[in-house]
Amino acid sequence: MSGRKSGLRTADVARESGYSVQQIRDLESEGVLPAAPRTGSGYRVYGEQHVHAAIAYRGFAAGIGPVDAKAVLRAARSGQGPELLALVDAAHARLHAERRDVALARRAAAVITAERVDDALPSDVMTISELADALGVRTSTLRHWEAEGLVSPRRAPGGGARTYVPVDVRDARIVHQLRMAGYGIAPLRTLMPELRRAKRWDEVRTMLADRDAAIDARSAALIAGTAALHLSSGQAAFATARA
Repeated sequence: MSGRKSGLRTADVARESGYSVQQIRDLESEGVLPAAPRTGSGYRVYGEQHVHAAIAYRGFAAGIGPVDAKAVLRAARSGQGPELLALVDAAHARLHAERRDVALARRAAAVITAERVDDALPSDVMTISELADALGVRTSTLRHWEAEGLVSPRRAPGGGARTYVPVDVRDARIVHQLRMAGYGIAPLRTLMPELRRAKRWDEVRTMLADRDAAIDARSAALIAGTAALHLSSGQAAFATARA
């Protein structure tokens, strides 16, 4: 930080916050940054509060996405203390929920991939409705997973009804757990055929570890953004909430 309190140019704020000049102008016009006063000739004059606000937005955008980050910064600018704290609390709660889901997926996948699914009996076979009810999803969700190659139920000759033997049920359970943990269809489309062939629990474990690392990075960004927001608002936004 330059240490100057005011008289910063747009380029100064951009350089110190890691944004482009145009991005700084856009953030100001969108109400994310405080409106900068102008000189008699029309030039913007920024202060360090603008730099801190831009850094705060960067942290929140990395932690919870740009749309929600803008809502946080606007709440801080408008002095809506209770709303601001509610938004920050919700952001931390979201990350906590994602972290919990990853932990659940790790435990579930470890158990599911260790189950014996060979030599299925006729009584072990499930219909699509039975499996959907067991997982708590719609039948259309199972059909979508099938279209994406995530599960491969059996079909009677001539395009009959879908049936799921234990290995198919196991695959659906793994997909369900990983989807709840936040994984997209594309990486699962690559993983599931390999998992069916080789039972690659090590790759599932690696994916979940990567997800944990991403959540850690987002959580750290959120903390950094909150600290910068505190500096940007001069504690006013947070003090309003305590009044």
